[in-house]
Amino acid sequence: MLILTSVLTTGALTLTACGSRDDSSGGSGDGGNQTVVIGLDAPLTGDLSALGLGIKNSAELAVKTANKDKTVPGITFKLQALDDQAQPSVGQQNAVKLIDTKEVFGVVGPLNSGVAQSMQKPLNDAKLTQVSPANTGTELTQGNNWKSGDKKRPYASYFRTATTDQIQGAFAAKYLFETAKIKDVYLIDDQKPYGAGLAASFKATFTELGGKIVGTDHVNPEDRDFNSVATKVKSSGAKAVYYGGEYPAGAPLSQQIKDSIKLPFMGGDGMYSADFISLNKKAEGDIATSVGKPVEELESAKKFIADYKTAGYKDAYEAYGGGTYDATWAIIEAVKIVAAENDGKIPADDGRAKVLEAMDKVKFEGVTGPVSFDEFGDTTNTLMTAYQVTGGKWVSKLSSTVE
Repeated sequence: MLILTSVLTTGALTLTACGSRDDSSGGSGDGGNQTVVIGLDAPLTGDLSALGLGIKNSAELAVKTANKDKTVPGITFKLQALDDQAQPSVGQQNAVKLIDTKEVFGVVGPLNSGVAQSMQKPLNDAKLTQVSPANTGTELTQGNNWKSGDKKRPYASYFRTATTDQIQGAFAAKYLFETAKIKDVYLIDDQKPYGAGLAASFKATFTELGGKIVGTDHVNPEDRDFNSVATKVKSSGAKAVYYGGEYPAGAPLSQQIKDSIKLPFMGGDGMYSADFISLNKKAEGDIATSVGKPVEELESAKKFIADYKTAGYKDAYEAYGGGTYDATWAIIEAVKIVAAENDGKIPADDGRAKVLEAMDKVKFEGVTGPVSFDEFGDTTNTLMTAYQVTGGKWVSKLSSTVE
C-alpha cells in the first residue's frame, strides 16, 4: 500500500518506479547457490498501503532470516514484491509477471479477497504455490456453494494463514450478542467480496443467536460522505453498527454515524489498523475482530517483534505481520522439503509442482502459533481476537478458537 517493483533477470535486485535500486535479497548468497524467488503481491500504494507495507516488510524479514540462518543449504531466497494497488486487474497482471519469472517458486499475498479471485486461476494453472496472510473470503478455499455445505476446493495451489469470513463473522456476532449484550444491529457492507461475505456471515450467526438486524445498507468504498446512511442508522433504533469493509471508508463512516448517534461501530480485520484510529476522531469504543491473537501477547512472536524492530522498518507490521512471516516461512519450508529430496536443489523443470506437493507436509511452530493447512488449504489455526479502541489504541478484549 509504497513501491511498485519489477525484478531484473537475475532476481537479485528490484528496480523501483522512481529508478532507484532496492536490494531485497535478504543477504548476499554464495555464488554457487541456487536462487529461489518468493513473489509477493499486496497494495504497496494507495489507501490500504499501511497493511500492504506491513505485509511486504514481514515477508522480507522472513527471507532475510532464512538466508542468514542458511535454513535451506544451497538455496538463497529473494523477494519480488509487486504492488497491486488493491485492484483485481493489477493483481492478475502481477500474477502473470510472477509466473513468467522462472525463479519464482511461491507467492505470498494478496491482501484483498477480490484481488485473490483474479490471481488464483493463473497461479493454479502454473502450479505456483500461493499463500495469503490476509484473505478471508470463504469461497476462495471452499467454493461458491460452501454455505449449503457443498464444500469443494477450487484451486489446489491456494493456501492461507488467515481464517475464513465464516469463522470471523460468527465470532463477531457472538461477541456482540453474548459479550457486549447488544441485540439490535444495523448492518452495512461495501459490496466487495470481503465486505459482503463478512456481513453475510455475521448476519447468519447473529440472527441465529436471537439478534435483530434493524436495517441494512450498502456503501461505495470510494465514498467519504455517509451522512445519509448516518440518518438511517439514527432512526432505526440500532444499538450498534456492523460494517463489512475496510478502514479507508470505515473510519469516516463510523465518525459520521457518531455525529448523529453515539453507538459502537464494529467491523472485521479490514478495520483493524492504526490508520482507522488516525482517520476517525470518534473511534473510541469501536470494535474490530482480527485473525489469531495479538502477536504482542504471543511467546512465539517475541523474536519476530524484536527482529522487525532491529531491521529498522519505518512502517509497522500491522495486523498481518505475523501471519505474513508464517505464510512466507511455509513456502520456505516447502522449498526445504523439495531440496532435501533433490540433492539440495529445486528442479528447474517441475520444481513448482514439487513445491506445491510439499505444502501438504508443511507443519511448524510459527510466529502466530502452530502452522499447518487442512484439505481446503485453510489454516488449522482458527483463533480469533476482538479488539476495542481504548485510550486511542486497539486493545485486545477477547480471544477464542472458533469451531
